[in-house]
Amino acid sequence: MRKVGLIAAVALLSIGMSACGDRGERIRFATGGVAGTYYPFGTAIATVLTEHLGIPIIVQSSGASMANIQHMQIGEVEMALVQNDVMDYAWNGVGLFAGGQFRGFRTMAAMYAEVCQIIAVPGINSVADLRGRHVSVGAAGSGTMFNAQQILWAHGLTFDDITVHFLGFGDSADGLRDGRLDAAFVTAGAPTPAVVDLALSRDIMILGVDPDAAERLMEAYPFYSMYTIPAGTYSGVPAVTTVAVKATLIVSENLSEETVYQMTRGLFEHRAQIALGHSRGHDIDLHYAVEGVTVPFHPGAERFFRSVGVMQ
Repeated sequence: MRKVGLIAAVALLSIGMSACGDRGERIRFATGGVAGTYYPFGTAIATVLTEHLGIPIIVQSSGASMANIQHMQIGEVEMALVQNDVMDYAWNGVGLFAGGQFRGFRTMAAMYAEVCQIIAVPGINSVADLRGRHVSVGAAGSGTMFNAQQILWAHGLTFDDITVHFLGFGDSADGLRDGRLDAAFVTAGAPTPAVVDLALSRDIMILGVDPDAAERLMEAYPFYSMYTIPAGTYSGVPAVTTVAVKATLIVSENLSEETVYQMTRGLFEHRAQIALGHSRGHDIDLHYAVEGVTVPFHPGAERFFRSVGVMQ
């Protein structure tokens, strides 16, 4: 998720405003690019919460995780979707945020798995087989790039062991299709459209993460979790066990406890309605929402999760 400027608000969702909205309260919600998952999923969430809570939520397209945290830090947004690994980097001032800590946000809830998918041409059967190969590790400075670096490390490899290409998902798929690449890292919800299209045009492999490597990875980076990509997710590809990070809702530390409590409660009470607006709504789960998160929860979100027994 590279840093780009926040695009102007493209949707003001003001259905069913109540007294809360009449007092002028509003929440600016940074998502991602309009062609990705964050923007339409965020729009589904915002539509439902606005309708039921009466607080207008303004959905904004943005550069996603890193940019969203930066904009929240300076008070330009109050709510955002981000990867849980990127928010960990921001909180601790490492990786993408090596220049300093960003702590103007808190966790609201983890939403769905962003799967670390290692796409390869036939003949490459394991991460170890990537040695000496042409491999796309995502755009330079992206969350995918750090996932690639960490997964390779867990398998005893570094970028020095491969020929590195810094490419986005679409360009990576093109490179695999025309033979310029042997493999590519893609961190996104599965199925990923670019990979779906690729699998329809040529045979591909999805490489699993070695169990011992996964254990090392999760011990060093607790924001990872195990994930199995079901058979048939991509044409001709069997089930594969890998790791994943999580698309996570964060909120500004300056939002009141009551507001965030009502937002979190609304998210789970009306998840079926959210799912009607976007299929990722089916992934909203109380237990999943509190696992694998390394940044403190907002007091309002914590109050809700304690009330339903998923947090002690």
